[in-house]
Amino acid sequence: MPSVDRSLVRGLPLFFGLENTDLDVMLTEARSLRFSKGSPVFQQDEEAHSFFVLLHGHLRVFKLTPDGQQVVVRFVAPGDLFGIAMAMGRTSYPANAHAVVDSIVLVWPSAAWPRLVGRFPQLAGNAMQTMGTRLQDAHTRVVEMSTEQVERRVAHTLLRLARQAGRKVGAGVQIDFPISRQDVAEMTGTTLHTVSRVLSAWEEQGLVEGGRQRIMVRDPHKLFMIAEGMPA
Repeated sequence: MPSVDRSLVRGLPLFFGLENTDLDVMLTEARSLRFSKGSPVFQQDEEAHSFFVLLHGHLRVFKLTPDGQQVVVRFVAPGDLFGIAMAMGRTSYPANAHAVVDSIVLVWPSAAWPRLVGRFPQLAGNAMQTMGTRLQDAHTRVVEMSTEQVERRVAHTLLRLARQAGRKVGAGVQIDFPISRQDVAEMTGTTLHTVSRVLSAWEEQGLVEGGRQRIMVRDPHKLFMIAEGMPA
């Protein structure tokens, strides 16, 4: 019997289209691991020994450049497939993945991927759809960084994070994991000073509310207008 209850993962994107018996087979080969806040799930250029699905928590994926600079690539949300290097034709992980908060992941050995895909072809389609969505997001960010002023880039980034990991609260939409202004700077290709200036101005206008590693979007509509370059 699988060690993970299928009801916990039944609706996750990787498993769309699988019958319960197929899902049980997959889960029998998986194990669940806990990662405490700040600990690495894997490191850049490490051998890609496993692939993962996040069950609980949030992960920060970032790359280190040859000169030692850090660039945040994305944040992994519950239900996301990640570390699937083999499906991209890689033998090593292209980035680092660290737990932002205490997190729980499902882990399969990378060697199991070809066999599982051969038995359950739907897995390949689901994984390709996930990677296609991420590629589109990456293209969007490249265009934003190449063509948009910094205020628009920051607004787009906050709105994306709010959509992906937002929790509605009384005052707005809380980005539901710790995120720093430095993270936002790395995701938008600008400096911490610039992001701090932009967010401080927006806080005064009541568009966002910040705190220690916390950002709340208080006025999504006005933030959308900034992101799209529309007059307020």
